[in-house]
Amino acid sequence: MSAFLPRPSVLRLRERMAIRLALVSLSGIALLLGAVGLAAWLAAASAGAALQAIDHGLPLRTLAWVAVGLVLAWLASWGLGAMLRLAPRAEGVPLTRQSAEELFRLVDELSERAGIPPLHHLRITEDINAAVVQRPSLGLGGRLRTELQIGLPLVHGLSPMQFGAVLAHELGHIAAQRLGWCGWGAFLRAWWMRILDALALNLPARLRWLESRIDGYCRHMLRLARVEELEADSVAARLVGAELVGQTLVELSRKAHFLHHDYWPRHQALRVAGCSSALRPYREMGCGFATAYPCVALACAQAVGDGECRPDPFHPSLRRRLRALRFAGQGPATRPGTAADQYLGGALPGLARVFDRAWDELVRCKRHPMVAGRGGADEPRD
Repeated sequence: MSAFLPRPSVLRLRERMAIRLALVSLSGIALLLGAVGLAAWLAAASAGAALQAIDHGLPLRTLAWVAVGLVLAWLASWGLGAMLRLAPRAEGVPLTRQSAEELFRLVDELSERAGIPPLHHLRITEDINAAVVQRPSLGLGGRLRTELQIGLPLVHGLSPMQFGAVLAHELGHIAAQRLGWCGWGAFLRAWWMRILDALALNLPARLRWLESRIDGYCRHMLRLARVEELEADSVAARLVGAELVGQTLVELSRKAHFLHHDYWPRHQALRVAGCSSALRPYREMGCGFATAYPCVALACAQAVGDGECRPDPFHPSLRRRLRALRFAGQGPATRPGTAADQYLGGALPGLARVFDRAWDELVRCKRHPMVAGRGGADEPRD
């Protein structure tokens, strides 16, 4: 392990922000639940009052109570619908241990070194990205299940050592921020964000003053997300070395820029030219990185540097992350070959077919969603 350690002030800041935002989220959820229960009780009371008015032959009072009951029932259902926005299910094609034994061994080894329990599932997605997804097994309760999503372009674009650094970063999120009650705190914060998003869409004009409070919460959440990325980088640096993590961040930024600004636009142009039936972008992605990427690598490096003024709001800028790692500009030598060849092997053809079939359906749209990056195109999410 490397002796790399983050500044204690960063760790204390992250912990304070996480606890405070989790408490705010819990308070907001409890308040909304109380409001929904009160609205439902008042709606039932209004229905009872309407029945009494009918018995006394008072049509106007009956209509008034019915109108009040309907408004209260709508408010209760609106609030309940916002609260029932469950955590999204993990995306991607699930991997079995038999189909990718070496990848599972790598994840198990890094998990043991990071001091976290084994992951429940590994999934392969279409993005040049990796992410940890936690979701209660019963929707809003039960045991937290942890899944790791790995983008197929990611394993095509990185060497085995660099890919290990990405996995170390993702497992660093779990080790530093998602174990025990910390995992439930993260779940509460994400749940409250989904509730606020649903409420903001239907917020009456006279209640727009609440927008400033919602915006303030979102700004604090974005700040926390950026600090968490720095902390996960520090865990990865302790597991595999700061130099390798820094080298991987630079390489991943350049490969993401290549995909979004060269690889996918070329395939889109071929589709427009009527060649879409012969295109298999995911099957050919390894060759694309091996042949086309070196030709535009210098341009990618310049573009990534220029794009530092437009960082992903969920992540610190690449320059900030490298400075925190004290990256010297050179990483350790990496073995030849790609992570896809080493860790996916025989599973690659089947995975490529799945994503190529999905791409075939998407090309009917005017523009493939990967051509213009979703979020920060020049800096991958992790």
